[in-house]
Amino acid sequence: MDSTIVMIYMAAVSSVIARAVDLWANISNDKMTRTLENNKAVQMIKAAEKGGYGFPGVVTYNIETLIATVRAAEAKRAPVQILLFPWAITYSDGLLVKAAAAAARSASVPIAVHLDHAQDEDIIKKAANIPDGFDSIMIDMSHFDKDENLARTAKWVQYCHARGIATEAEPGRMEGGEDGVQDTGNLEGMLTTPEEALKFVATGIDFLAPAFGNLHGFYGAVENIKLDLDRLDGIREATKGRVQLVLHGTNDFPGYIMSDCVKHGMTRCNVNDLIVYKYNKYIAENAGKVSLTSLMEEGTKLIQECVEYQMDVMGATGKA
Repeated sequence: MDSTIVMIYMAAVSSVIARAVDLWANISNDKMTRTLENNKAVQMIKAAEKGGYGFPGVVTYNIETLIATVRAAEAKRAPVQILLFPWAITYSDGLLVKAAAAAARSASVPIAVHLDHAQDEDIIKKAANIPDGFDSIMIDMSHFDKDENLARTAKWVQYCHARGIATEAEPGRMEGGEDGVQDTGNLEGMLTTPEEALKFVATGIDFLAPAFGNLHGFYGAVENIKLDLDRLDGIREATKGRVQLVLHGTNDFPGYIMSDCVKHGMTRCNVNDLIVYKYNKYIAENAGKVSLTSLMEEGTKLIQECVEYQMDVMGATGKA
């Protein structure tokens, strides 16, 4: 009798262990087989292209922007992407990346994490190997000449794709710079042509950031924004069905210009100063005058307001 009980007990234990091993194997296999087909960034951007709407890619430097972005997305039931520059990896030793990824995973709406303007190849390699980190990486080799740009882009597209990470590139070269991005002010700006766009498509990229009069940094005034929408239409037609278009260089854009860009095929639209200008003003006026917690809480609210406005402008509201 005792031996029978022992045998039953051992069989039950063996069954539990076997099920645990199978479960762990399935979890491990899921992580190892992450592909572009189940990549969140790809799914979001393809849905935007098909639905004819855009959504914000929010450049994120701090926890206030991260919290505000998630709250805005959930309040508006809108998709959004959290954009980090390579600075976020070097400054925080990856902690800000992990925080962004955790926020994206726990949200009730689609949120992806994107590394923008990765210009250092060591950083690209490091970013691509952060567990459950980035959904997409922009391989920005625009500071090299065209042939070198293409060759290096193709190399890192293959590397990222092997890890289930989507890729983006910038044919042509946008003038200027942003906080956290190498300034190309000493290099000649080059507008994208349909022919050049197709060369980048051939590298295997998933998203294309064309230069059509947009620039990094500030335009100075709305009247200085000179976008060549006919050029953009030509690029869109040439690359249709092969890549999706994403928008860079939106500082100073009024709502109607942003909406026009979406109508001409832009999906994710990167926003930087447009979502922190109220926050920056508030911090400048109130730092040292109110408590740090009050400063952070009010600053978060101001950023959230701006993100929600951009969601409305781009047509993302209610699309999650």
